[in-house]
Amino acid sequence: MQQMFPCHQCGAQLEYEPGTHAQRCRYCGAENVIPASADEIHELDYVDHLNNAERTAETIDVITVKCVTCGAESTKPPNVTAGKCPFCGADIVATGASRKQLKPKALLPFDIDRKTAGNLFRDWIRGLWFAPNELRRRARQDAPVNGMYCPYWTYDCNTTTVYSGMRGDDYWTTESYTAFENGRHVTRTRQVRRTRWSPASGTVFNQFDDVLVVASNSLPREYAHELAPWDMQHLVPYQAGYLAGFGAESYQVDLRGGFELAKAIMASAIHATICADIGGDHQRVTSTASQYDNITFKHILLPIWISAYRYRGKVFRFLVNARTGEVQGERPWSWIKIALAVIALTAVVGIIVFLSAGSR
Repeated sequence: MQQMFPCHQCGAQLEYEPGTHAQRCRYCGAENVIPASADEIHELDYVDHLNNAERTAETIDVITVKCVTCGAESTKPPNVTAGKCPFCGADIVATGASRKQLKPKALLPFDIDRKTAGNLFRDWIRGLWFAPNELRRRARQDAPVNGMYCPYWTYDCNTTTVYSGMRGDDYWTTESYTAFENGRHVTRTRQVRRTRWSPASGTVFNQFDDVLVVASNSLPREYAHELAPWDMQHLVPYQAGYLAGFGAESYQVDLRGGFELAKAIMASAIHATICADIGGDHQRVTSTASQYDNITFKHILLPIWISAYRYRGKVFRFLVNARTGEVQGERPWSWIKIALAVIALTAVVGIIVFLSAGSR
């Protein structure tokens, strides 16, 4: 993952050119085409890997640097001894450590370049309501935007789930009630909806394909998840040439931990299938027991542009999907602006009430 690609014309280091299948020299403009790989992107057997990982798994030596502030572990750029962490903006000294990791099977190359990502980032910030002025000032400046390949797991599996619960069927009854009209009590009737509950149980089956799990603890998981969808049909076999000029984070969530997160993602789809199987107008699921079979996985890298800065001692991260341009991120709030808006709204409501009272 630390392979260097010297330019054949001037000797400078080549960088991958987003949106292409080539590397470009920043100094002389020479290009180096990344040859199409003949490798196929295969799913790997999950159980077999857990049982025989040390003996059969294809691994790579990764030289990483760990940020002591946020814990991110990213690849160490060649000949770089200091810099800022791309995930939190903290100063780091790039003392690298070598470790073996499962080799990525595939990646999505960067499609959006740095300039476009910066524009998307700034447009997103300018559209935030009640953002501090400092944040908006940063949007007008050239805030650092870092390109990172971030680790993900994908899981395929078949599930068999035994459940028990309750089925609710609505029905209507006529109810009498007493109302006070024209100075006297009168009896009226109305339709009331009620629900009849009955026990339900059964077995449902689900098939899952490419359940995507973020294998990073450095990214805000909620926002990283919202970067989806990814155009997974354009995955290419892993080649180091696509990483030239970009960082790559090592996975911090291992294969087993990733599948536990995948189970949580699959649970909502399983619950929906159970509710459809119960039928009726309402459903209550009281117990479930799922079995997971034919589990396969891939370790892949997905491209994300990241901008991070500190505001009042807290780190805020902004993420751009480097394929689709989707922007997600953490944001600070200006409580002064919110308070002023509340005061202004209260004043407007008060004026409306006053004018309404005066017109009577």
